[in-house]
Amino acid sequence: MTEKVKVKHLTKIFGKQISQAKELLKQGKNKEEILAQTGCTVGVSDANFSINEGEIFVVMGLSGSGKSTLIRMINRLINSTDGDVEVDGQSVMDLDKEGLRKLRQDKFGMVFQNFALFPHLTVLQNAEYGLALKKVDQETQEKKAKDALNLVGLNGYDQQYPDQLSGGMQQRVGLARAIANDAEILLMDEAFSALDPLYRKEMQDLLLQIQEKMHKTVIFIGHDLNEALKLGDRIMIMRDGVVQQIGDPEDILTHPANDYVERFIEGVDRTQVLTASSVMAKAHVVNIAKAGPRVA
Repeated sequence: MTEKVKVKHLTKIFGKQISQAKELLKQGKNKEEILAQTGCTVGVSDANFSINEGEIFVVMGLSGSGKSTLIRMINRLINSTDGDVEVDGQSVMDLDKEGLRKLRQDKFGMVFQNFALFPHLTVLQNAEYGLALKKVDQETQEKKAKDALNLVGLNGYDQQYPDQLSGGMQQRVGLARAIANDAEILLMDEAFSALDPLYRKEMQDLLLQIQEKMHKTVIFIGHDLNEALKLGDRIMIMRDGVVQQIGDPEDILTHPANDYVERFIEGVDRTQVLTASSVMAKAHVVNIAKAGPRVA
């Protein structure tokens, strides 16, 4: 598999006494201890992982785990304190302002929890927005935007305005905007969390359908483990800014890395993931003639 994104020793500390906080991190102090001693908040601590081209990589964690800070460092909406992010082998941290702008336009699409649509623009104009920023000609803008709207099931809604749509439909517009822009990497931050359960399931199914056709690299932030198990090729679980475990859904459920992950997965619907072969013990061959009938 081709490595699309590589994160190396990525750390983010918020506050004024950052040097002191970094030293305490090296000493093994936790988030609460560093906050008490320095007033600094550790958002992410020494994160290391890679994401393959075409996979859905789900980052899980409770509020305050650092997952949203992490996703914003990947395209440098937030600058890191330490560490590096590489996209297609290019260091994001080394880019100047113009290089960063071009990277965001060419490589990334973002889909937010609050939809982030412009209320004064039509559905079509919202879907065209990223292309307009790139100064793509109007005919191409319209064609790509309409194709993307068709793909997300909004054919015929192009002249409507966001306030005329349901929450699920508004989120489809946000997804269409990212697709129309030919984004190679979709950053989806709690993208479905604000939706009612029915719309949420529809959007999950839609994302999987689109992925079957387009094979985007998707970094999906969430806190619902059932959603993560449904969507993710791999899942990363975070706590207090620290990566706890990375694995495919079956691995997370059958081999939790520590007590926190074990508690995190309690109550999850395992029937979505586990098959009989996952939990069956391997049969042992017994020679009764040699070992006797009692071993049978």
